[in-house]
Order: sequence, then structure tokens, then C-alpha cells
Amino acid sequence: MLYVVVNGLWGPRAETVRSVAERWSGTLAALKDIDAATFDVWHEAGDDLPSDPVLVPSAAALAEYIERRNTGPDLDVVGYTSSSWVRNPGSAYVSLATHAGGTSRYAPHSVSLVFRSREVDETAEVIRRTPEILRVLAEHWEFDAGQVYDKAVYEAVAERFDLENSAPRCGRAVFLSAGRAARAPEDLPGTYVRTAHDGLVVDLTYGGTKNPDIETVIAVNERLREAGALERLPQPFDRDRY
Repeated sequence: MLYVVVNGLWGPRAETVRSVAERWSGTLAALKDIDAATFDVWHEAGDDLPSDPVLVPSAAALAEYIERRNTGPDLDVVGYTSSSWVRNPGSAYVSLATHAGGTSRYAPHSVSLVFRSREVDETAEVIRRTPEILRVLAEHWEFDAGQVYDKAVYEAVAERFDLENSAPRCGRAVFLSAGRAARAPEDLPGTYVRTAHDGLVVDLTYGGTKNPDIETVIAVNERLREAGALERLPQPFDRDRY
């Protein structure tokens, strides 16, 4: 069964609902440019919805959705959560969840794009392009660290280094913000793609042409940790990126 995740994390960053919605809208447009068959006609997500409303991908409509889904006090502190999904014929089921815009020094912000399917497998073009999707997410959300992984890779890395869920790590690909990228070795087994804001994606799949084994991923994690590129942000958080 296909289960591949592209995600990123960052620390406190005060943002308005409109700013978060603009990041989200830009993300959806960029994803559609990568694979229109997969990333078209998103739906609102929520257990209490009587149907599956189509989510209009404009910043104004997304801002309205964020405000409608987030109620309660201190939202400027705890941040705004949103989620959506898409499933088109012949494509994987994709969910996109975000938590952003808060100033809490104890809760990380995140964006996570998850592919699930029993019919679509990892040879699909969109899955081979997940390192590119990581770059897109990083550029729109300006996160601190991110990765592409499947369950086997994630569990192996977490066990080997005794990591909590929010700890930076490398999967099939890794994104490093500017401060982390400055510490990354220059000879890791993968392609290097510079991003906006001086970030870096190290793609161990070489553009989707290889599937790195777990031993390779573990070895890259070792080297990035030794170089200081995967250190955790200080907690309580004192900034949004390393």
C-alpha cells in the first residue's frame, strides 16, 4: 500500500489568517503545476461535515475556511489549523494539513502532504517528484526542516536515533533551511537543489530515478547530525528557523 509523506516543521511565527491563506493558495497552485491530474479539485476536511464541499483555492476563500474551522480564544498564540484532501480518477488519495500562524514557544508549526493508495504505487510520476514537492512546500511555508519518507524509512530513522516526531531528520530527501544548509556536507549521495531563502534540498532519489535503501538513509542522517545540520531548535523555541 502506498504511504508517502512530505512534511516540514518550523517554530513560532506570528501571521495573520490572510497570510496563512496566501501561503496555502500558492501551495495549491504550485502543486497543480507539478501534476494537475493529482492535485485538482480539493475538498474541505472535517468529521462534522455533512458532505465534502469543494475548496476554492483562492486566498480569500481559504481565509474564510480557516476562520470558520478555527474558533476559540488565543488563536494568535496557538495558531490556525486547516486540512483538505483530493482524490481524482487514477490518482492517489492526498491529504494536506497545516498548522501555522501562532506565537507559542512550545508547539511547532507544520505542513504535511500525505499520499495513500492501494492502486497507485511508487512508480507513479507524482511520487517520483516528491523531492520537488518538498522544495515547493519549503518555499511557500519557509519552514526550518523537512523530509520525504515512507513508513519503513521513518520508523528506522526514529529508532536508530531515538527521535521524537518533531525532531529534524532526513528521509528519501531532506530540506534544510539556510542555517542548516550552511553546515551540510557537500558530498552526500544525492542531488543538491538550492531553494528560495537560501535553503537546500538534498534528494537521495536523484530526481526520482533511485530509491535509497535504509542503510543509505541512516548513513546520511549520521553525517548531517555530525555536521550539526539536524540539531533541534532550542526549546522553548526562540525563533522559527535554525
